[in-house]
Amino acid sequence: MNNFWDERFSSEEYVYGIEPNNFLKEELQKLTPGKILLPGEGEGRNAVFAAKSGWLVTAFDPSIEGKKKAEKLAQQLHVEFKYLTYSYDTIELGSESFDCIGLVFNHMPTDKRSSYHEKLAGYLKPGGALILEGFSKKQINNNTGGPRDIGMLFSKEELQADFGNFSKLEITEQEVVLDEGPFHKGLANVIRLVATK
Repeated sequence: MNNFWDERFSSEEYVYGIEPNNFLKEELQKLTPGKILLPGEGEGRNAVFAAKSGWLVTAFDPSIEGKKKAEKLAQQLHVEFKYLTYSYDTIELGSESFDCIGLVFNHMPTDKRSSYHEKLAGYLKPGGALILEGFSKKQINNNTGGPRDIGMLFSKEELQADFGNFSKLEITEQEVVLDEGPFHKGLANVIRLVATK
């Protein structure tokens, strides 16, 4: 999988753009900045926004090429964040050490999704916020981004099962128009989740 992402991120162009994900941006603006974790951060667009907004950012991704571009973007925009090159399997962080986790289009193999979500949730402090946007199963009918494996796309029921032990959980399914670089462009079916641990 690393090679896929290294290849995708090796171009000069920021393939998902340099602007933050709209949903993450809106939700972060409602919170008091603290420590945020951004898994699968790719080329750094969300990390840059969070850092500019006063968050102490830790991001990770298995792609070396993604990290290079994220650090270049951070330098250009005069912000700093910690970017680690790890996968979901290899990352190890302090339990209950983040005020917020932002999962933006973090699609995982079906057999690993629940355990990865559980692992990530363990890094969130009690009272911390989880913000997630991903493609719903209906996205399989669109050609505007996301995995072509329906098992890797989300359903409300799956997310409810993964994060059902949170004290507050809101999940909505929506049709939106994406404009996040060449790989996320056009009408798309997404699921959005906001939860409090």
